[in-house]
Amino acid sequence: MFRCVLITALGLSCAVSAGAQALAQQPFLKRNFPATALRGDIQFLNPPQIELNGKPTQLSPGSRIRSVNNMLVLSGSLTGQQTKVHYTLDDLSQQVKDVWILRPEEAAVNPWPRTLLEAQTWRFDTLSQRWTKP
Repeated sequence: MFRCVLITALGLSCAVSAGAQALAQQPFLKRNFPATALRGDIQFLNPPQIELNGKPTQLSPGSRIRSVNNMLVLSGSLTGQQTKVHYTLDDLSQQVKDVWILRPEEAAVNPWPRTLLEAQTWRFDTLSQRWTKP
């Protein structure tokens, strides 16, 4: 009976390991960004302080930062790093609310608005995740 449990446990272990390996080898899934997402360059300072496009600001309380693999990361683990991102602003405080650290293929999608005025005057197709200028 012990052998059956051991073999079953090993079989399960092997299956879990194979599943994790298969997930790691899959290409990244396409992320859908909201129409309110702007593109910018963020340098992470001491949380919640950041520099957004060279100007000091901060992350809003409850802000979410997603890494290139779409996993949530803490701002403290990014201190000192500078990266290209999509971000949204909190409606009331105008602090940075949501951040997506961009993969190279996402950063290559152009045009993408960098200001609220551009986002208000350009058109966004949510299915293709493409902006068009008027």
